[in-house]
Formats: sequence, structure tokens, C-alpha cells
Amino acid sequence: MLVNADFHVHSCFSMASSKDMLIKNMAPKSKLKGLQLLGTGDAFHPGWLDIIDETTEYSGDGIYTFDDMDFVLTTEVEGKNRIHHVIIIPDMDIARELSQKLPSKNKDIDGRPKTRLDGAELFELVKEYDCLIGPAHAFTPWTGMYKSYDSIYDCYEKKVDFVELGLSADTFMADCVEELKDFPFLTNSDAHSPWPHRLGREFNQIELEDMSFSSIKKAFKHKDIKANYGLIPNLGKYHMTACTKCYKLIDPLLAKENRMKCSCGGTIKKGVDFRISEIADFNEPHHPDFRPKYVHLMPLAELISTVYDKGVTTKTVQGKWQRLVDEFGTEIDVLINVSLDSIKRIDQNIASVIESFRNNSIDVIPGGGGQYGKILFDNELNDKKAEKITTLDNF
Repeated sequence: MLVNADFHVHSCFSMASSKDMLIKNMAPKSKLKGLQLLGTGDAFHPGWLDIIDETTEYSGDGIYTFDDMDFVLTTEVEGKNRIHHVIIIPDMDIARELSQKLPSKNKDIDGRPKTRLDGAELFELVKEYDCLIGPAHAFTPWTGMYKSYDSIYDCYEKKVDFVELGLSADTFMADCVEELKDFPFLTNSDAHSPWPHRLGREFNQIELEDMSFSSIKKAFKHKDIKANYGLIPNLGKYHMTACTKCYKLIDPLLAKENRMKCSCGGTIKKGVDFRISEIADFNEPHHPDFRPKYVHLMPLAELISTVYDKGVTTKTVQGKWQRLVDEFGTEIDVLINVSLDSIKRIDQNIASVIESFRNNSIDVIPGGGGQYGKILFDNELNDKKAEKITTLDNF
């Protein structure tokens, strides 16, 4: 069966997460999104495990169910060198035992625990319990694995189960790195709130024999991910090299010359685009035969917000979002499956921007330095199709 799955989210116990990030809120919002399987996030936090235990029914083989929504235990761990790792866990007993074994001073405080273990040590620990593991948002400049290593094997020493791309990269970028031809790619939301424009903003369509941890493990092993859905990488907030204070896009070579200091006094962060170019083996992607399609999309509420220049959570945007979901079933169906003529009967403007995503004709001012990119429309900022990147001539 084909399942829409988002494996990387956070609970109310993670820093900077919404207090509403609870199972009782995540389940109904995930169903409206069009997901069938959601990671719990934060499954090394004892308090969160208690809530999962109290809220859900155990369906067997690693699956916990609430309100017809299925969950699998997952967590993100910050290891040595501030590298983040995603772990998918077989069941509650293993999660509790690993939580006790993980050397960490803050695992009872923060849903994303910090540990002194490096990637290889963490790999060995969780593999004793048959967990699945891979790098979180592998290329991002703050906490991605490739910020510290030029090879995934330098980090883990052995082959991990998957590579999570992150919001600022996609398959076309990652498949320029030859060593990644052996790994399935995951596209997950890293959501910190239960809004449908956060949950499932990136997701995986995966072929499962049944809803179980065993089937998830088998699907990764046999590379049965059938599609990855995610943002246009230019929209990611770390796609380009940019200042973290003024968000000016800056030529990476110039940034290095100036010791990653912007003329405004801010710190410049190397972009995912440039980092991949440093470790790439090919100028164009070399996709292995098993690599599924990568479909660019954007959360429906954010598209509506962009079209009407209103906040995502305003009555205008949420009203239009709700009408489309009520009419067509789920947000994912609206974005991917519903005919454009059907959407046009409800809102011509929204249909037009969805059509642009479907035919890859979206124009974007790229993001960087911690600021998301911006979609451009034909009638808007035509003379600013992309912000100029600061070079030696205009630094």
C-alpha cells in the first residue's frame, strides 16, 4: 500500500516548539494534510513517551494509533559537533531503554537531546536495538552532517539507513554527490507546530506491505520510497550563502575572503547550494535507477498567503484553505491530484499558482542566512527576478 509519511517532527517538549504539539492535535491535522503515517518525534523524552503511551493505542509492531492516525516512534538527537541525527525506533520499551542509556544531560528537559556521542558511536548504540538511523537535514550549515564531514562514512563509518535532505536541498542537488547513490532519500517536515502548513510540508510516498515498523525497515532496505515531495530548494532558508543579520546574499568566495563577516557586521552562513558544490562529484545529477521522482510543492496555506498577501493564520487564508480541503478531501490532494479546472471553479488565483508548481514555472527570490525565499509572480517585481548576490564589485 502507498503511504504518505512524515518521519521527522517535534513534540511540545522540544525547544521552540508549540505547546499544541500533542498527539491529540497532530492526528487530526495530519489527516487533513493527507498523511497516513507520522513520526512522533522526541521519543527519548520520558514525559513525551508517557503522553504517547496514555494517548494512543498500540496497534502492534511499532505502530501507535490515535483517531485513525498511525504514528511510529522517532527522535532527533544532537551529537558531537552539533550534528543532528534522525532515529526511528521499533517500540516503546526500546525507546525507554535507549533513553536511559543515552549519555545526555538534557534528555529530561529538551525533546531533542544533546549527547557527546559522535555519529559512529550513536550508530552502534541504536543498531543494538534494531533502530533505523540517518543524518537529519544533511547539508544545512548549522547542524547538518556535511557541514563537518566531506563523506557520510567519515561520520558514521558504516552505511546508514537513509539520508534526510532538508528543506534547502532536493534530489537533483544531492545526486551530484556520488557516494549518495546507495542511499534512499527522505524528505520530512521537521515540524514544530501542528498547523498543516508545517506538518507534511515535506513528505515521502512509500510502499509498505502493511502499517508496521518491520515494513518500514524493509521498505528502506529495498528502497521502496516511490516519491519525495518537498519545497523548491531556493525557498529554503539556508539555500544560498547569506548574512544571518541582514540576509543579504553574498558570493561564497567573497564571504570566505572576509572571514564570513558581512559589511553590516553580521555573520555569513555558507549555503547548502555552495556546500554541495564543494563535495559534488558531478555537475549534473546522476540518479541511480531506484531513485524516485522528486515533486516540488509548497504548503497550500502558504501559497494562499502569498497570492493574497495575508498572514498564513489569518481568517482570509484559513477560510480559503478550509474551503478547498472541504471540497477535495486533503491538502495533498489539492496540491497534487485535483484537476486545475476544479480548483479554478473555486479560486482562479490559487489554481494559477498551483499550476505553476506543477509545471515547474515558479520564479523565486532564493532564501539564505535563515530567511526563507519568496515566490515571484508575473505581475510582481519583474525587475527583481532574483536579488543580486553581493560580489567584490558591490560588497
